[in-house]
Amino acid sequence: MRTIRYFIIGILFGITLFKSEAASWFRIYEMFQFKSFHMYGIIGSALVLGVVITQSIKRFGIKSFYGQPIVIADKEKMLKSNLYGGIVFGLGWALVGACPGPIFVLLGAGYLPVLVLFFFATLGTFLYGKLKKRLPH
Repeated sequence: MRTIRYFIIGILFGITLFKSEAASWFRIYEMFQFKSFHMYGIIGSALVLGVVITQSIKRFGIKSFYGQPIVIADKEKMLKSNLYGGIVFGLGWALVGACPGPIFVLLGAGYLPVLVLFFFATLGTFLYGKLKKRLPH
């Protein structure tokens, strides 16, 4: 039953990404050329909402739907690896015009050439898993 709920939430999220044009190559291209605020508005709104929700969970001791406490562990500061990872992620995003989430949205919308992106994103994930021990963390 839980899987069906997650599946429905994923479909609704995908529809939202598609309808808001967050999965649009054109909108992403505009963003990287600093010609439009559209994507920065979406990303900024998500960032602010994420911070507010996370801080609310921590400060007010909000529990999960199942009554269990939500524990958000502090993370180790990893400046070098975050910079390298962010640069590689951003370059890939700028080159292909899609980050991992919209790849699935575009596939669901029927854009079959995105299968190439899906293949190479999967390959990149596999290679990261193999090279993880040699990368700065």
